[in-house]
Amino acid sequence: MENRINGLHHITAIAGNAKRNFDFYTRVMGLKMIKKTVNFDDPNTYHFYYGNGTGDPGTVLTFFPWGDGIPQGRRGTRQATEIGYAVPEGSLEFWQKRFEDNNVTYNKVAEKFGEQYLTFLDPDGLKFELIVPKKADTRTPFETSEVTAKHATLGFHSVTITSNNIEATAKVLTDIFGYRLLEQHVNRYRFVTDAVEQAAIVDLVEVPGEGVGHVSKGSVHHVAFRVSDDNVLMEFRKKVMNAGLQITEKIDRNYFYSLYFREPGGVLFEIASDNPGFTVDESLEELGLNLKLPAQYEKYRDSIEKTLPKLD
Repeated sequence: MENRINGLHHITAIAGNAKRNFDFYTRVMGLKMIKKTVNFDDPNTYHFYYGNGTGDPGTVLTFFPWGDGIPQGRRGTRQATEIGYAVPEGSLEFWQKRFEDNNVTYNKVAEKFGEQYLTFLDPDGLKFELIVPKKADTRTPFETSEVTAKHATLGFHSVTITSNNIEATAKVLTDIFGYRLLEQHVNRYRFVTDAVEQAAIVDLVEVPGEGVGHVSKGSVHHVAFRVSDDNVLMEFRKKVMNAGLQITEKIDRNYFYSLYFREPGGVLFEIASDNPGFTVDESLEELGLNLKLPAQYEKYRDSIEKTLPKLD
């Protein structure tokens, strides 16, 4: 597991209204807010991190809520178009009723690769699938009074990337990241890593004639893959450069170290380390309760707190 890509680390998306996003994910979906901070490049915008109770890599969904005024995104090629969450067997009926009760747009249960799934959209139109994995997911979920362990999401199952031609993206997954093609159905190709049991799947969907998507509200901003530490991170930097792709220097994101590159299919990929983790600036019990600011913005805390939308 050490010198490998260990599946997904986190997925980051763009939202509109911050309070609506916070209410939907903490209340309707029953996720835990594990870190409430700000965008490194725009400290007057929140950066929300949701996950399981301990903020384990592979469970972490993050958002930049840029406000109601931003344009709506459009799904298409050169994009990550679907986020898959693993859920327990027998839970899809619960989720259908919950979506009905909360006016959430969803489709009837369907099946692919022998797994049942339920598609839904969040309030900004971001597309998700709740998937019952063939092999039971053993991760410990976060529970709320309304969403108990019997039904709660367990972390990522998969992410789907849509391309006009998947060949170059597939090459990154196999030759650099160590994934392999597991199975194919029509134009959907399922790639998997054996380094981890969960959050291990990337689906590539090939649609030659489809238009390029627009990344904005309700879209995935980037997909982050996981490595054990920042030494391994730098090994992968060499691999990406040797493949002729441009990649950033190592960036300190407070809770992990990151590299960013755009894979040839157009999606922004990040490689993120497990270290130092989300408890570097608050205890496990306090995760997500306080506004945490990057050090360079601490002196502006008063004005930032006045500018950020109220969540309660």
